[in-house]
Amino acid sequence: MQPETVGRPMEILLVEDSLTAARLTMGALKNSGVEHRLTWIADGDEAVRFLHHEGKFVRAPAPDLVLLDLMLPGKSGGEVLADLRADEQLKDIPVVVMTGTTDEQDAARCHSLNVEGFLTKPIDIEAFLGLVERLKDYWKADMILPARR
Repeated sequence: MQPETVGRPMEILLVEDSLTAARLTMGALKNSGVEHRLTWIADGDEAVRFLHHEGKFVRAPAPDLVLLDLMLPGKSGGEVLADLRADEQLKDIPVVVMTGTTDEQDAARCHSLNVEGFLTKPIDIEAFLGLVERLKDYWKADMILPARR
């Protein structure tokens, strides 16, 4: 019999157009021990619609964490990030940028928009998992834990 649990899994939105990078990220998260539900979107325009609960995303869960690539079809990751930070209801969602670009200006722009992490691809899995582990502190109330009796 499983112990009774309280709370809910962390909601993660992964915005990544590369199937390979998305699979690696999902695998790393699965092995991280962080209880989560993940939604994968491969397009910047779709990500904005998801975040604003528009169209087919009207019932989408509000993410607790956004993992964001910068180079996307549709809106760029930078535009998605700027949209997030400009919205009062979304601006405090932690964002980790995971990108193939090594442009220092991109990194500076992201940091000016208060990202929690900026990782360059190929992602160092250990560094990624360490960052996810540190971010768990944001959601202590949301993590699934055994109920106390």
